[in-house]
Amino acid sequence: MAELEHHKVRYDPAFTKVYNINQNRYRYFRWTPRTAKITFMFVAVVPSIFFAMGYATDGKYDFRAKRRGDDIREY
Repeated sequence: MAELEHHKVRYDPAFTKVYNINQNRYRYFRWTPRTAKITFMFVAVVPSIFFAMGYATDGKYDFRAKRRGDDIREY
């Protein structure tokens, strides 16, 4: 069987550079005020918002055994 030569594509050097940077991102990471702020937002603030929303609506709605036109609010 004849061997097929795949991948006869010229890769864009800029695309290859970005790919390599993403593969080695942990080597280039530094804690800066910006990265600390973003990390704090995703580790503390966003989960706190979801917790507060869940705590505020806990037990307020009941979706079990409701018929069309019934109110889902419990109080």
